This record gives sequence, C-alpha cells and structure tokens, in this order.
Amino acid sequence: MASTVTSRRKQLGNELRHARLAAKMTQQQVAEVLGCTQGKVNKIESGAVGVKLGDVRTMLETFGVDGDESEALLRLARAAAGNRGAWSGYRSVVPHWFRTFTDLEPAAVEIMTWHGERIPGPLQSEHYMLKQFTEFGATDVTSLVRNRLDRKAVFDQPQPPYYRFIISEAALHRAPGGQAPAVMLDQIEHLLELDRRQRVYIHVLSFGARLAAVPNDFTIMRFPERTRDFVYVEHSAGGVYLDEQKDFQLFVDAWDRLRGAALERQETREFLETMAERYRAEMGA
Repeated sequence: MASTVTSRRKQLGNELRHARLAAKMTQQQVAEVLGCTQGKVNKIESGAVGVKLGDVRTMLETFGVDGDESEALLRLARAAAGNRGAWSGYRSVVPHWFRTFTDLEPAAVEIMTWHGERIPGPLQSEHYMLKQFTEFGATDVTSLVRNRLDRKAVFDQPQPPYYRFIISEAALHRAPGGQAPAVMLDQIEHLLELDRRQRVYIHVLSFGARLAAVPNDFTIMRFPERTRDFVYVEHSAGGVYLDEQKDFQLFVDAWDRLRGAALERQETREFLETMAERYRAEMGA
C-alpha cells in the first residue's frame, strides 16, 4: 500500500526541519525568506499543511541542500502535493492526533510496540473492539470498528512491515468492562491466528518476568530510504511523536529490555493456549 498524502507531508516536514536545524536557522528566519509567518513554517514542518514546490526549492537553496538530496526531497514534495487525504465519512471519527500514525503505519518497514494493560488495536478481535467501544460510551461504534478493521489491512500488504508486539500478561486478563471470559477467549484465539501470519510476531511479558519496572505503552516505527524513524507515545489528551535520536534511542533500549524479558514466540503460543483453556473452563462452569 502506498503511503498517503498525510504521511508524505509528515516525511517532508521532518526532513525540512532537520535541514533547517543543520543550517542553524530558526523558523522565524525561514519565514522571512518565504514571506510568511513563523506559524506557517511550524505547520509545514509538522506536516499539518502542504507546501508549494517553489517554497520547497527556496528552503533547500537557503539551507544549502543540493544534488541528489535536493532531488529526493523535491520528489517527495511533488508526491505530497498529489491528492488530499481521505478523512471523510466513517474515517472522520479518528482523532486528528492519531491520523498521522495510521497514515504512516502501512509505510513502515518495521513496527515494534509495547502494551501493558490492553490489547493493541491491530491485534484486537471484533468482539473485543465492540466491547471496548461500548464500555467507553462511544456514540458511533460502527465507524470506530470499521476504522480499526481498516488498520488490519496492513497485514495483507504484498510486503507488510515486520510488526512485533510485546503484550503484558495483564492485558490478557483485563477485559473491557470487567470479567468477560467469552470476549477474552475470542481475543486469545484471534491472537493465535494472527501469530501464524508472515511478519507478525507476538510475545507475552509474563508476571514472572525479571524486570525492575515496565514503561508506559509506546510504538517504535522504522521507515525506508529518507523517512526519519520515530516513537509514538499516546496519552489521555493525544499523542506525541518523537524523532530526535537521543529520545529514540531511549525507547529502543526500553524495547530491548522488554524483549529480553518476554517469552519467546513458541513459549507465547503455549502460554496463550493455556489461557484459552482456562477461559473455556470458566465459560463451562
């Protein structure tokens, strides 16, 4: 699946920002060169708005970027100007701060995600989704479920990203809305099915894992060619995208610690099968 206009804008904005910093210029100085406001430059760098090809050329010349690097960014600018993002209809229920994530997800070459208390969206069964959105009191459950099911298309791409999940054992016990053996049995059977897919790796971090502490949920995204890798951290008021190398490395190190303590793939399958049997027994009780 080709990357969307939103993802291309994000990629272009990232590259322009890093080129500006390498040239030791401020956003205000760039705004004076372009004849616009500092706020407009900030929106260009964040990918919130498009940018004219002529303005990209001016920025690259100002930053001293030329040759193959300049041509690559101009091609990206042309691609980003091609079409509008498809955020109408049922997709409009997706929060603005999460749209960049879902646009970039199919364009990644590797995604590594950690979740401590809930099943991550791409792994959720439809039964689990319905229960979760209903318990949240969502007003448009159908659109939310359709959006989440759309994300699963990432697994069906000709060359999907390597998608690596670490899930705490707690997420396998905590059903949306409280105890619900039928929901969790459906969810665990869904995990076992997904784990058979190419490039999907699921690992459980058991309660007995040897770790000093576990971090909050996060997702690491790696991309091909010029696109800058980043970490996505979600919180109650939105989401944060971190791509500075020092920040990025902190999360890579945290991932490595979690992965070292988590169960191996076959051990995870055995663990999930045991939990499925337990939920079947609860339903029969």
